[in-house]
Amino acid sequence: MLKRTLAAVAGLAVSLTIVTSHAAETLRVSAIPDEAPTELIRKFKPLGEYLEQQLGMPVKFTPVSDYAAVVESLASDRLDLAWLGGFTFVQTRLKTGDAIPLVQREQDEQFTSKFITADPDVQSLQDLKGKTFAFGSVSSTSGSLMPRYFMIKDGIQPEQFFKRIAYSGAHDATAAWVEAGKADAGVLNASVWDKLVAAGKVDTDKVRVISTTPPYYDYNWTVRGNLDPALVENIKAAFLALDPANPEHKAILDLQAASRFIETKPENYEGIEEAARAAGLLK
Repeated sequence: MLKRTLAAVAGLAVSLTIVTSHAAETLRVSAIPDEAPTELIRKFKPLGEYLEQQLGMPVKFTPVSDYAAVVESLASDRLDLAWLGGFTFVQTRLKTGDAIPLVQREQDEQFTSKFITADPDVQSLQDLKGKTFAFGSVSSTSGSLMPRYFMIKDGIQPEQFFKRIAYSGAHDATAAWVEAGKADAGVLNASVWDKLVAAGKVDTDKVRVISTTPPYYDYNWTVRGNLDPALVENIKAAFLALDPANPEHKAILDLQAASRFIETKPENYEGIEEAARAAGLLK
């Protein structure tokens, strides 16, 4: 099903590509698939058009099937720019040695995850003992790594605490699983939860938040380390120039669930690396 969906949305991506005889003149972009591919395309299209205008070059967005594909594509120079979670940035940085985190949304300095349930008897995480639980992707910072890290710090070892653990693959899928009763509870990033609620895509009379994690650094836009430095600076400047007071810019920012973009740096994600090593996800 995912492959058919990716094939369908690939056609939509063509609209973001201006034909050129020099492949190196096209900025190749992707994102971790933390939402449905069609949603990622919808969110990126205005941003891609804006980047084309600001950079004076074509921009091509290609959705991928899993988180690892984004890391591998950046490491093998098949991508120039990617939207990464904190954990996938750490994985990319360790694999390449020089991937550069350029910008993050303002809220990514203080990001959180939401634990949700549709079980009326559950009032806290401790009430989930012996029940089924859904994470997002195993490589998701906000849908797996950091919630797991905070649970372990609170004395909850997920594999022993829950009756069964499953991985939905994406934040919106986790919410759908919990609402449908496929899992007694789950965890997803706060931004997607807020978006689903605002859009009426989750029944809040049924599904509710029972706990929120402490804050942590999360998403960023990362470029491969050997990208032309002048282009890197122009990409960063384009993101930083997005002004919420400009209606066209605000529409782009709203699709990115961003109030604005700010600069970031590798050191901001040292806590993510520490959490990953503590959870046994990095050797």
